[in-house]
Amino acid sequence: MSARKAVAKELTRDMILQAANNLFVEKGYQHVSMRQIATKLNYSHGSLYYHFKNKAELFFALVEKHFQLLDERMCAIQDKDIPDEEKLRQLMQDYIAFGLTHQSHYEIMFLIRDDEVRTFMQEAPMKAYQRFAHFVANWSEETLSVQVIWSMFLSLHGFVTHYLRHVNEYADVEQMAKRHVDLLLQWTKTGQNNG
Repeated sequence: MSARKAVAKELTRDMILQAANNLFVEKGYQHVSMRQIATKLNYSHGSLYYHFKNKAELFFALVEKHFQLLDERMCAIQDKDIPDEEKLRQLMQDYIAFGLTHQSHYEIMFLIRDDEVRTFMQEAPMKAYQRFAHFVANWSEETLSVQVIWSMFLSLHGFVTHYLRHVNEYADVEQMAKRHVDLLLQWTKTGQNNG
């Protein structure tokens, strides 16, 4: 019992999540084992099981943490005392900025596909989309169809995935991102809302 407590103090969940994040991005979910994560941290693999019962639980914790960060960023815009159009602009630019600032997070959140985690990996991105859709619908001048809002989300996702691993940071494509968002904002004004 005291050995487990000692390990718990030395090896934190955050340390494990960071090491796992790097390995999942580098090798893919299927090709990473708990033993590899422990080796990267210079711990026995048994010490990881004190924090997570298996690799899937560790992965879910990691993805949930990343989605919580994205959700907090989106919700922070809601509380700003600015016009709705500016909220929309910030929502879209911040989505791109998040993806290109946290590239490894974004890959894990949206791009890893594996049978063992398939259900969760469909559910979590859909929750992010629903939050995005709610804000877009509330802040748009026109009533937009579900198809238009979904297309806007896919367009932002496509922008991020296009530049993922090709730029070092958001600042490298910030001006292009702003132009992209300006184009999407036209959809919220012109009534291009038929499905």
